[in-house]
Amino acid sequence: MAETTTDHETIRKWAEKHKGRPAAVDATHDGKDVGIIRIMFPKAPNSEHDALVEISWEEFFEEFEKKKLALLYEPSSMFSKLISRNGAGKG
Repeated sequence: MAETTTDHETIRKWAEKHKGRPAAVDATHDGKDVGIIRIMFPKAPNSEHDALVEISWEEFFEEFEKKKLALLYEPSSMFSKLISRNGAGKG
């Protein structure tokens, strides 16, 4: 069952448990502008990490808060999606 969170520590622990790393879409990432953020899983089958650039957790969470996002995720798998907090149902 999928869960939703905005808690930074929960997100980081979940991502690291599944070998995930903070990332930005390379085409949108420009020095001063992080761009579109994602959590990448470089070792996952069918990973699209070639289109992503790894960023720091600090950069990731700064953009996460700026855009008022939440993480919809499956605790026991790599399923995740960044969504708007407005539609998340949780704060």
